[in-house]
Amino acid sequence: MADSPDSEPGSADAPAAGTVTVLRDGALLRLTLDRPDRRNSLSPPMTDALVTALTEAASDDTLRAIHIRGAGDHFCAGSDWVATNAGGGRPRTGDLVRRIPHAAHRVIELIHTIQLPVVSSVRGWAVGLGCNLALAADFTVAAADAVFWEPFLARGFSPDSGATWLLPRLVGLARARRMLLLGEQVSGTSAEQWGLIHQAVAPAELDAATDELLGRLIEGPTVAIGLTKQGLNYGQQASLPQAMTQELFNLELSCRTADFKEGLAAFTQRRPPGFTGR
Repeated sequence: MADSPDSEPGSADAPAAGTVTVLRDGALLRLTLDRPDRRNSLSPPMTDALVTALTEAASDDTLRAIHIRGAGDHFCAGSDWVATNAGGGRPRTGDLVRRIPHAAHRVIELIHTIQLPVVSSVRGWAVGLGCNLALAADFTVAAADAVFWEPFLARGFSPDSGATWLLPRLVGLARARRMLLLGEQVSGTSAEQWGLIHQAVAPAELDAATDELLGRLIEGPTVAIGLTKQGLNYGQQASLPQAMTQELFNLELSCRTADFKEGLAAFTQRRPPGFTGR
């Protein structure tokens, strides 16, 4: 729910709602947050569009990776209070509890659980929901001067969109407190050093670094990648015996794929594998 750094809650001049551009690039799905005049802050229609695109991608067997980026100079400046409150009037009691699980929270859940590798590329601001969207991805590549910021308490309300779950697991409680309780802004360089993101690069190298990573993921054994992602997520809240049992079920499934057979053949023939994602 965190707002854009430049939004004005309650403003009478609600900006255009913006869009999410969905582009199919071979086996890659590119989702672009397209509202650069508002630092790609997410309006309700944009959040709904993300839910729809990610839900459809989850059952598309021809996809092998997802890329999330922002148009222009910024990734995403959070939820836009102006667009959210444009209708005027006081929402009925329980509005947030009823609505957000199917909107912002659903986006985070889909990114976290979809059995496809998700890569986000971040330049400029990644704020509130935008920050958590980037952190929920499997890999985040950021410009060294990008800014990750959780300004919830600075606005007078507590965090949402997975902030209290994601941050302690990524960087530990002490740094999670710095970001959430003190509102500390973290640069792309520091985010990499903390283990908050995968990689920080010079701004001019962001697109090339992201595409190189996506290329590696697209050429991988997609089913096994998805099952490994599921196993990693499950293991965060399971005992060792439970995690190993889940690994066995995932192994049973991955050993039935064409990519498993190709991996064995490539090993025997001493050549690089040519995985097809099947």
